[in-house]
Amino acid sequence: MKKLFSFFAIIGIILASNCSRIPENNDPVIGIWSKVEVKSTSQTQKSTNRQEWIFNDAYLGRFHNYNNGKIDVLTDFKWEEEDGVYTISYPGIENKLNDVVTMIKSEDGEILKATDGKTLAIRE
Repeated sequence: MKKLFSFFAIIGIILASNCSRIPENNDPVIGIWSKVEVKSTSQTQKSTNRQEWIFNDAYLGRFHNYNNGKIDVLTDFKWEEEDGVYTISYPGIENKLNDVVTMIKSEDGEILKATDGKTLAIRE
């Protein structure tokens, strides 16, 4: 009787664990996006700033900001999509406003364009 009870308990655990799967997220924004800006600090020197967003399928991501190859900001972000508009929030950075963008396909590739018309990032 104990073996039969153990068998049914194992079957019950397997069935219960299969019911709690996370739905698959195939949003096209998932992946790595970046923006690189090069500024001249003098006639011989340049300053490089690279921003990178890594979107994952759990509506989260990681943001990196590199100045001259050295990381100066590293934080997680949350994202959500509604009717083709993506809102990116940065809970780890004080005073940083949310980015509100749309994804556009162009000759240069896929672009995240901000509501003010500026390019936030390009897909890598």
